[in-house]
Amino acid sequence: MVKIAIQGFEGCFHEMAAKQYFRNNEVKLIYCDTFEQVFHNIEKDDGTMALVAIENTIAGSLLHNYELLCNSGATVVGEKKIHISHSICCLPEDSWETIHEVHSHPVALMQCRKYLESHKQLRAVEAADTAGAAKHIAINKLKGQAAICNADAARRFGMKILEEHIEDNKHNYTRFLVISPKEKANLVSNQEETNKASLAFTLSHERGSLSKVLSIFSFYGINLTKIQSLPIIGHEWEYMFYIDLTFDDYKLYRQSIDAVKPLTREFMNLGEYKDDTTEQ
Repeated sequence: MVKIAIQGFEGCFHEMAAKQYFRNNEVKLIYCDTFEQVFHNIEKDDGTMALVAIENTIAGSLLHNYELLCNSGATVVGEKKIHISHSICCLPEDSWETIHEVHSHPVALMQCRKYLESHKQLRAVEAADTAGAAKHIAINKLKGQAAICNADAARRFGMKILEEHIEDNKHNYTRFLVISPKEKANLVSNQEETNKASLAFTLSHERGSLSKVLSIFSFYGINLTKIQSLPIIGHEWEYMFYIDLTFDDYKLYRQSIDAVKPLTREFMNLGEYKDDTTEQ
């Protein structure tokens, strides 16, 4: 049995991603209201892992989750990319003529912005979770209210689906990180399959400091797949850089890390794992 902490409720996209990633295991999900609670579960129980969204092809990066990951001391051991498709649903007795509000997570509302603009009678209301919004309406019998969530969640809570695939961009994917307490990482990852890494570092506030780091990775044939910067609170105009790398030769990758470290002020290896090659 694998215990996985996720943000959200039954039927949410985090649950979908967790079950797909751990499809060969018996899974016990720990549902959390916030991402802070997700990481707290890892800290208090070293037998618990987590799965958290880190970026979406439309909405971009979930910046706060980078901060939580860095501060947790936990390690990334895998990733899962899933296609995100939204549906709008309501109580069975409701219809387009009776609904006047639509509830969902702010990211889901943003991903369906054009669709909602074509239904100006609906007032968008932010909720903590997509599936949680549907569950709240179903349990409390809230007439006149709709939810945006995945179709499976709508059916699970007995909601009527008014329309499926309402996301503005059909190439809508979210990438989730699988996170483990550092002490358990070797038990759940396979170094022979490792071809990706997530790193974080700070640099001296000097001209060309980032260029030098990137040049080293290029020299060793390391492929930079993502770079994200976040301001360091209390240090004006200074940033923490988060990068994802892929590589074919683990030895060359380790050599590049050894060459980069002396150029950084603070360096964190957030995890080494196997790239999810899900076709998009």
